[in-house]
Amino acid sequence: MRELPATGSERAGMYRMHSPFTTQRVRALTISAHGGLEQLQLRDDVPAPSLQSATDVRVRMKAAALNRLDLWMLGGLKHITITPPWIVGSDGAGVVESVGEEVTSVGVGDHVVLNPGISCRSCEYCLSGDSPLCLRYGILGEHFPGTICDLVVVPESNVVRIPETIPMAEAAAFPLATLTAWRMVVSKARVQAGEDVLIWGIGGGVALAALQICKSLGARVWVTSGSEEKLERAKAFGADELLLHGDVDVGREVRARTGKRGVHVVIDSVGEKTWGQSLGALGKRGRLVTCGGTSGPMVQTDVRRLFWNQWTIMGSTMGNETEFAAATAAFADGRVRAVVDSVHPMSRAADAYSRLQSGGQFGKVVVAVDGDVAIDQRAPG
Repeated sequence: MRELPATGSERAGMYRMHSPFTTQRVRALTISAHGGLEQLQLRDDVPAPSLQSATDVRVRMKAAALNRLDLWMLGGLKHITITPPWIVGSDGAGVVESVGEEVTSVGVGDHVVLNPGISCRSCEYCLSGDSPLCLRYGILGEHFPGTICDLVVVPESNVVRIPETIPMAEAAAFPLATLTAWRMVVSKARVQAGEDVLIWGIGGGVALAALQICKSLGARVWVTSGSEEKLERAKAFGADELLLHGDVDVGREVRARTGKRGVHVVIDSVGEKTWGQSLGALGKRGRLVTCGGTSGPMVQTDVRRLFWNQWTIMGSTMGNETEFAAATAAFADGRVRAVVDSVHPMSRAADAYSRLQSGGQFGKVVVAVDGDVAIDQRAPG
């Protein structure tokens, strides 16, 4: 987690997207203190953001999706201090309501998805095409006001047009998880046709996106879950090998099934609990990519095995504009789906958080900002 300016007012001065508010009031899901679900508050008196920059875009939100980040923000994150009432949510999709005079890529009425990652666009990392390393990088809902709100203002570079035929619930479920998975699989691990890839925790948004991306590249994919039902459902998305990780040592099982060769790539977002088994499953010259530590941040690695097997261990966070455009193209033409587990109205957003907390979801949990939004999933394949 990057240590950014601590308060909302300090962050507001960092980017032009944080423009003066209008006298208009909108609905938003907010928190004013950290804690449990009781802290969630749906308000209808939140000042609406207005365009300030010539490259700003204002989006009327239709749907927003939850990520584990939203649970962490609810409970409280180190180095992050919210300014009440803080608007939650990182993912979202909607319809462009107004644009700045220099905006050319989208227009009023376009259906769009939002890239949750905001960068300064002028530092050495941004100019080299690696915006997630920007020292001022931040994420909607964490460092900036979030997406579970009637209106959101972001830079033009953070919106991408999508076909109107894509259901808004599915569009909202797409951005953060798929972008994260795209960078891990395509840019970092550089997965190739014929390679074996192990993905932990199928059912989560990143894992499901990674599975589909790997299959589109021609890889053979191994998936794990503590749920037999989730493993069976993963078959519809092309999973080749299923591992019930509560019953076996995944590393040992993978080596047994591969004649001790192991897999070429491991996608791990669990961290402490799975690290040893991930390395146990990794073959010589293997690549391990991690984007999180949901079970804990501290891991152990035997450096002798690291150099002897000539492993590559990589960290990955979000993605840049080029990766987001590529992932969106794959999403728009149906190569990658955003799987929706359930849709909840804003008035019952606590139910959405509770569903995510339970760990029982298969796909993304969505909050309908617009009451007309409903589940309408495309079939696998």
